Amino acid sequence: MSRVGNAPIAVSDAVKVDIASNNLVTVSGPKGELSLQVDPEINLKLDEGELTVSRPTNQKRHRAMHGLYRSLLDNMVVGVSEGYKKELEIIGVGFRAAVANGVLELALGFSHPIYFVPPEGVSVEVDTKRPGSKNTFIIIEGANKQMVGQVAAKIRSLRPPEPYKGKGVRYVDEYVRRKAGKTAAR
Repeated sequence: MSRVGNAPIAVSDAVKVDIASNNLVTVSGPKGELSLQVDPEINLKLDEGELTVSRPTNQKRHRAMHGLYRSLLDNMVVGVSEGYKKELEIIGVGFRAAVANGVLELALGFSHPIYFVPPEGVSVEVDTKRPGSKNTFIIIEGANKQMVGQVAAKIRSLRPPEPYKGKGVRYVDEYVRRKAGKTAAR
């Protein structure tokens, strides 16, 4: 039995869940609205503030979808009520970030600045209030967990941290394994 799939999803009063006849689930809350087309073979039931996901048989395909759709629906409920957030840190001399008119401008040691336009539903801002921060912390927020993670990964891929000096864009809690450089051969 799927332990993830069997757990009910708690739906608060601020979140509204609609299940259409073709298993199109729409979740709306204070942070936005998300929808997901669930496989028609998966059974969904909403009663008394709890959303439950069940499967018709014990086939491998149904077992896989059971836990998957339960996790996706839980991420949607949490996203529209609390939202998701990723933080990036830029390390390097002269490396910085700025946001103007919703466009993120990055100076990452290239001969030109990099402009990144975030997709709809995701907000990007530069945190200047941290101590010692010289426009080097980027905060990515949104209701869709997958989209927030994808935007953070895309920004990080513009200049991933290198192992010798650690320069580049990294997640705030990321550990970069350092290597020793060359040594003199004398």
